[in-house]
Amino acid sequence: MSNKWRVFHRPINLKPLFATDIVKACVVLHNFVRDRDGYEFEDTLTITGMEDIVYNEDGRMLPGGQTAENIRRRLAEFFLSPEGELSWQMSKI
Repeated sequence: MSNKWRVFHRPINLKPLFATDIVKACVVLHNFVRDRDGYEFEDTLTITGMEDIVYNEDGRMLPGGQTAENIRRRLAEFFLSPEGELSWQMSKI
């Protein structure tokens, strides 16, 4: 389902009630398309768009992929640098 409805390739940053409505709508649409067009079993074996997921040595998924970690690190470096530092930021931490 996540391969067809790409909204599931990232966190749904909405109010829980609205996120629930989106998931329900995607399930209904997914079932409709699957009934109408059928499906290929091979398409159910992989998830595209999740290649940067990082696993620890136990095989458990770590939160955030390499891409997310790199974005967080770069933002932190920018806002702690003289160029990106905001005059009020340290009083809010």
